[in-house]
Parts: sequence; structure tokens; C-alpha cells
Amino acid sequence: MRHYLFHGLAYLLALSSATLVATHVRADDSGLDVRIGYLAWAPPTGPLLSNVIPEPEDAGLRGAELAITDSNSTGRFLKQRYALSDARTSTPEELLARARALHEQGLRLFVVNAPAEQVLQLADALPDSLLFNAGSPSDALRGEQCRANLLHSLPNRAMLADALAQFLATRRWQRWLLVTGHTPDDLAYAAAVRRAAGRFGAKIIDEKSWSFDNDQRRSAQAEMPLFTQTREYDVVLVADERGDFGEYLPYNTWYPRPVAGTQGLTPTGWHKTVETYGAAQLQKRFEAAAGRWMNDRDFAAWIAVRSIASAVTRLKSADAQAIRALALSADLPLDGFKGRKLSYRDWDGQLRQPIPLVHPRALVSTSPQDGFLHPVSELDSLGFDRPETTCRQFAAAD
Repeated sequence: MRHYLFHGLAYLLALSSATLVATHVRADDSGLDVRIGYLAWAPPTGPLLSNVIPEPEDAGLRGAELAITDSNSTGRFLKQRYALSDARTSTPEELLARARALHEQGLRLFVVNAPAEQVLQLADALPDSLLFNAGSPSDALRGEQCRANLLHSLPNRAMLADALAQFLATRRWQRWLLVTGHTPDDLAYAAAVRRAAGRFGAKIIDEKSWSFDNDQRRSAQAEMPLFTQTREYDVVLVADERGDFGEYLPYNTWYPRPVAGTQGLTPTGWHKTVETYGAAQLQKRFEAAAGRWMNDRDFAAWIAVRSIASAVTRLKSADAQAIRALALSADLPLDGFKGRKLSYRDWDGQLRQPIPLVHPRALVSTSPQDGFLHPVSELDSLGFDRPETTCRQFAAAD
């Protein structure tokens, strides 16, 4: 009798196990659909003095699209399907409306390419979502205006300025002339340059504000030598984010000195000339898909989507809060073709990453520079370190 009971019990256990396995297989067969919203709006720049090459209208979007393709290439083996909902708009009001509409459809993961004011507005309007800022370099978004549901894949101005200042320090170019435009973005960039000068021992020997309203380019070129006449300097630092006048500074300064900042030698999150550590392969795939070079907004959107996909693969879930927690831990495997494992700072949500220093046709160097040490990560020598942060919402959320 015990023999039959034993076999009966074994049969029931086997049946239960088979049922559980079958249920698991069916769940796996159903797969996981991950929808990501792409929210973008760019304000008009207005007329420019220089013939600056404009930002591509699809900057950012093409990077996100390539990341969706990449994620689906690996995701199909795990039965994960990724889709991008494109919401590029012509007004900030429409952007907010489109974001809310996508939220009502169930989306909780977003990549945002917009000015700081709109990024903040979206983060506050979607408190249960996770947003990746791939468009605004604002330091305030990583500081006093930070939001717990907002991560940043684009380098902020403080990171860019520190990357440049480290390089100038290695060359011992420590006397700077700072030339600044008049827009709020130019003033913010100039503030980051001043901060970097203080951190890395440089001296700003003079500051000049470009306020000429003459729209004749020949006059601008003629003005530059006299405009840059002052005490001797080693390098001219320029803060002209929209490219209004800075293109005329190289080779037109009073002293024969290099130009750096928003023009000349430029710190950036990504550039065509970055080719090491497998980056050339990413560049080629992007150019085949988009028909142009990959820029910093494209890379920021690409790495944002790849951050989501890497987290989903690890978690087997697309829950926004779980992805956030993993992204802010040391356990998210994230390769950005920059020679180092990338990660998000848990005190302000900024992506740690090396910063290329380039001129239009060549990579000059990459920061952090050798010799600039840090007790945790040399990447934290760029931008706001933990003791310097003014972000309080991250600490409150965690």
C-alpha cells in the first residue's frame, strides 16, 4: 500500500512540476514589450552672425532609434521587444500634452531632448515615470533643481568645463581670457568655466562680453584682434553655445594663442573622431542608419535607451522604479564604447563618462587626464562630486 502511495505522490509532484514549467514557458513565450517615449522640442535660435552648421533636426532621435534596433537585436533571444514612440513637437505646450497622452497609454520610460525648463516640467508632470535627460547640459538640473525621477545621459556644463581645464592644466596653459556671449546658456557655460578655473588652478586674467550687434561678418573678423587685446594670456576660453561669434576667434586673437570652449578645442559627450574601444563600429552603424555623423545628443539618447535595455535584461521587468534603482547601483552593466564601464551617480543621476576633447576633424585628448586622481573613480573628478552636490531630492527619495 505504501508502495502505491509513494508512486502516487511522486506522480502528483511530477505533474505539479510539469504544470509550473509549462506556466513558466508560456510566460516566457509571451515575452516582454518595452515601450519608450522620445520627447523633443527645440526653441528657435534666431539669426546668427556666423555661418554655423546647424544642429540636425533629428539630433537625438536617430540615436534613440539605433539603440532600439540594437536592443531588439539582443532582446529577441530573451523574448524582449523594444519600441520607440516619437513625440517631437513645435511648442513646449504640445510637448507636455503629448507626454501626458503617452503616459495615459501606459508609458513610464522616457528619453527627453529639450531645454532645462521643459525637462523640469515633464519630470514634475510624470512623477511615477523615469526620464533620461539627453538634451540639456544645465548644471542646475543636477543640483538644486534635480528631480528623483530624472537621470542624465548628456554631460553637464561642469563636466565639460572640468574636462577642458584638466587638459589645459597638463599643458600649463593657466592664464585664461574668457570671452562670453550674452544668452543665458552662454552665461551658464561661463560660470562653469570660472568654477573649473578655481578647481584646477587657472587664473582668468580678464573677461570680455561679446555684445556687438553688427551683422556683417567681415566687421566681426576685423573686430576680434582689438577685442581680445588685454594682458598676456595662454589661451582664450569662449562661451558661445549657439555659435554666434565664437567661430571667428581662432586665428584672430591679439596674441597668437589657442582657442577653447564652445569653439576651437571643444569638450563634448561624443564626436565623429571618437573611434577607439569599438566606437568606430557604432559610428558606422549610425551613419548607415542616419546618413550623417553621430553627435553628442545622438549618443546621449542612444546610451539612455541602452541603459533601459540593459536594466530590463537584468531585471526581466520594465518597471520604472526598479530600473532607476538598478541604474543608480553599481550593478548595471553599461558599455558606452568609451573604454570604461559607465554608471550613474547616485547623488544626482548624472552618467559618469570620459569626455573627448576635439576640434572639427580630430580627437585631441580624453579627460579625465592622467594624474588627476579620485578616491572612488577618476570620472568623478569631472563635474559635481558627492561632497559638492546641492541635489537634495535624490537623498530624500532614497
